Amino acid sequence: MNDKKLWLIIAAVSGFTSVAIGAFGAHGMREKLSSQMLEVYKTGVLYQLIHSIALLILALTTIIKGKLPSIFFLLGIILFSFSLYIYSTTGVRFWAMITPFGGFCFLIGWLLIIYEAIKIKQ
Repeated sequence: MNDKKLWLIIAAVSGFTSVAIGAFGAHGMREKLSSQMLEVYKTGVLYQLIHSIALLILALTTIIKGKLPSIFFLLGIILFSFSLYIYSTTGVRFWAMITPFGGFCFLIGWLLIIYEAIKIKQ
């Protein structure tokens, strides 16, 4: 399996899970979570969905050559979004302390795209 195909599958799985987790939160967790924790949960879903779309675009484009932005976006999804899902549903503060590392991964991913764009020769 080539890299582009693998990243296309990863993007689709991430997009699918963000919709499924979002729907579960909207319908199954609304009564179980406080309004504050529901917002935390929704933030995880939003960032996962946004970065799933970014992963999809990176998988489909030939302009950005490297896979480092995709790797950092995937790490960001795991560390940021999933730590928020766990924190909002358990209330265990440890998980909230992981979230900034995921946000940092998202930032690195976007900076790598900027770097790749600057390198493009016209």
